[in-house]
Amino acid sequence: MRNNKGFTLIELLIVVVIIGILAAIAIPKFSATREKAYFAAMKSDLKNLASQQEIYYSDTYSYTSNIVDLGFVNSDGSNVTLTSVTSTGWAASAYHTALGTTRGCAIYYGTATAPTSPTAPAQPNEIACTP
Repeated sequence: MRNNKGFTLIELLIVVVIIGILAAIAIPKFSATREKAYFAAMKSDLKNLASQQEIYYSDTYSYTSNIVDLGFVNSDGSNVTLTSVTSTGWAASAYHTALGTTRGCAIYYGTATAPTSPTAPAQPNEIACTP
């Protein structure tokens, strides 16, 4: 009799199947968490933009349509655009490059027209996001 050491093919296949099941459970959870982080970055950018607009308004008594004048910087992958600006209000929307342009967040303040894309906020100064 020989003393064979090692694993059988069945044992190796069982291990591979178990690893596959664990991966099938973990990958969707990771994707959902990553998507939540993208939405959190867009909401944070819109809140920062709102703060910058209010600081600008306190200095000039009007809002600006130029993001550079505000000293605003987007998060990585996030694109924030001012969609409507008046002297007494403004509206902005945010998209993330990983999510595309159909999913994002929007906010408006004052007398500006509420953005309809990606979603329309219900009330001024409220951030709304598409799920």
